[in-house]
Amino acid sequence: MSMDVFERRESEVRGYIRAFPAVFTSAKGSRLIAEDGTEYIDFFAGAGTLNYGHNNDNFKQALLDYIEEDGIVHGLDMATSAKRGFLEAFEQHILTPRGLDYRVQFTGPTGANTVEAALKLARMATGRSNVIAFTNAFHGVSLGAVAATAGSGFRKAAGVDLGNVTRMPYDGYLGADFDTLDLLEKMLDDASGGVDAPAAVIVETVQGEGGINVASREWLQHLRKLTADRDILLIVDDIQVGVGRTGQFFSWEDSGIVPDLVTLSKSIGGYGLPMALLLIRPDLDVWKPGQHSGTFRGLNLSFVAARRAIETYWTTDEFERGIAERSEVLREELEKLAAEHPELELEVRGRGLVYGIESKVDRSWAGRMSKEAFKNGVIIECAGSDDQVLKFLPPLVIELDELRAGVDVLARSARDLAAVVS
Repeated sequence: MSMDVFERRESEVRGYIRAFPAVFTSAKGSRLIAEDGTEYIDFFAGAGTLNYGHNNDNFKQALLDYIEEDGIVHGLDMATSAKRGFLEAFEQHILTPRGLDYRVQFTGPTGANTVEAALKLARMATGRSNVIAFTNAFHGVSLGAVAATAGSGFRKAAGVDLGNVTRMPYDGYLGADFDTLDLLEKMLDDASGGVDAPAAVIVETVQGEGGINVASREWLQHLRKLTADRDILLIVDDIQVGVGRTGQFFSWEDSGIVPDLVTLSKSIGGYGLPMALLLIRPDLDVWKPGQHSGTFRGLNLSFVAARRAIETYWTTDEFERGIAERSEVLREELEKLAAEHPELELEVRGRGLVYGIESKVDRSWAGRMSKEAFKNGVIIECAGSDDQVLKFLPPLVIELDELRAGVDVLARSARDLAAVVS
């Protein structure tokens, strides 16, 4: 299983290949298979791109049929039957049942590109340049998106000063008893607060890359009122934690808020194919034709898979009930793991099927756990400013026995690490 060509030819920027040093050849459902035949339970899911699992049979045949029929693959922003089918399904099964009225913009097919579009449009629509973003935020690494991203490693790679963003503390950043939005309100309303009137606030309801930090309903409701009262647009970045990841299609549904702009990517494409959307409050759709474009904003294979995903999983509440069941099992199993190692002071946090577990006394524990788990057949990444949080992101369709088996591997890995320390 040679890795030589990757080391010889691929850029030093490569990341996940270092964490999971294997050559993978196939995948199905919640499992990845390496070239040497080793099977791995996938608690990574393509960083949230594979909510419906690998090579989902519900979508595969639709894609094969479309290719066999010589369906349009590349269409820029021209009208195609595949795009029409997706828009109709999205309208019928996602927007209308939730009482939502958004225009849909197909941006370049990455999360960063849809964030770029959201920031540009917010600034254009309001005539203001400043944007409020939060501590531990991750919104992408292209120039506009990385300005809103908090991590110093990502920001240093920009090579230029990153401006027009004001950083504020996220929910819980200053402790559980401090409402950080009181600080934001005070600074916005004080003529000497030093914060320029913002075009928008951009927020993740659950910070994934930032360490599985979960905003409370009350905090999100406060944020929505704060922005609405001051004519500030609210952008929710649902790229990683949308499309069912937190239990409902949109991560913000449970809070009862309605954002002005919503960014979607990753699992919106259904099959792991590149796709990104910007949902726009209709009166904010002030683009002139072609002002934000991209060669691959019309990848019709993604439309085919995305439509089939919606029609398969989002026409009833059965899928949501399945996520809730799996969420309960995952939390229970992680709480057991934490209770088994009181010396580590492990904290479990998350929603739906995005969870993190962090040691409050050993910030290296999560990284060592990820490596040990990989040796034992589970792929799981780390998150947080120092990779101090073990991040659980399994496919939403994972079978319960596989979910338990994966956590069992992690429990065994934790025991093995404890034995080495003792």
